[in-house]
Amino acid sequence: MLKKSQYIVLGFVVLLAVALMQLPGTTMGRLKLYVSGLFLPLFGLSNSTHQWLGDAKESLVPRQELLHQIENLKHDNQELQLQHLQDAQIRSENARLRALLGWSQQQPWRLKPARVVARDPANWWRSLEIDLGSRDGLRANLPVLTADGLVGRVQSVGQTRSQVILLGDPNLRVAAIVETTNETGIVTASSSSPQDEGMMDLEMLSGASSVRPGQKVATWGAGGFFPKGIPIGRIVDAHTRESGLATEARVKLAVNMGALQEVLVMLP
Repeated sequence: MLKKSQYIVLGFVVLLAVALMQLPGTTMGRLKLYVSGLFLPLFGLSNSTHQWLGDAKESLVPRQELLHQIENLKHDNQELQLQHLQDAQIRSENARLRALLGWSQQQPWRLKPARVVARDPANWWRSLEIDLGSRDGLRANLPVLTADGLVGRVQSVGQTRSQVILLGDPNLRVAAIVETTNETGIVTASSSSPQDEGMMDLEMLSGASSVRPGQKVATWGAGGFFPKGIPIGRIVDAHTRESGLATEARVKLAVNMGALQEVLVMLP
């Protein structure tokens, strides 16, 4: 059974319905428009939410696909880093070659650039291989140098490659001259200093030699293989032998033999 309050509400609704039915047509139309205007935004919000949920569902990417894309991005990044490193190496090599060619064009000798293509780890300080051979006009005993100084000489020649004996080989002896004093001697591989320090011995100096640290040493030109004036290095120290009849000096090479990448071959 309905309660008193419920009867009151029911009666109010009936009276409201009767009153609305008595309203003129224009007033009733305006009331409908007003009521519909209140609810239309709610309907629009519902439709927008439904559409957004549908778009979001379509835009979701499976986890495996995301992982695959991440791996592809990592691979592309590694390739770009490698390409950047290769480009930097090429730019560095081009700069060295331009400097080397520019220097060689100012020298009185006929010089041909070559790349170092191989070095034997067992004879790292004694020899290396370059990418020039007999087809390029090379022959045995041609001097090999850089813009810094003497490297060695061609030992053997193939058609496209040649073997170069370095100053670090004990079998290579170079007639040398101290530029400030004109004293002459023989530069040979050091028997006391590690070769990786770039040290050589200057022997056959007179007992009264006046050589001092810092003086430049160059090829003398009397040995038959090397023309006069190719830099060899600088004197580090000197001492007189016990007999007092000869002086020996240590020479720091001008060329870093451990970092050779390009050289120049002096053609006949």
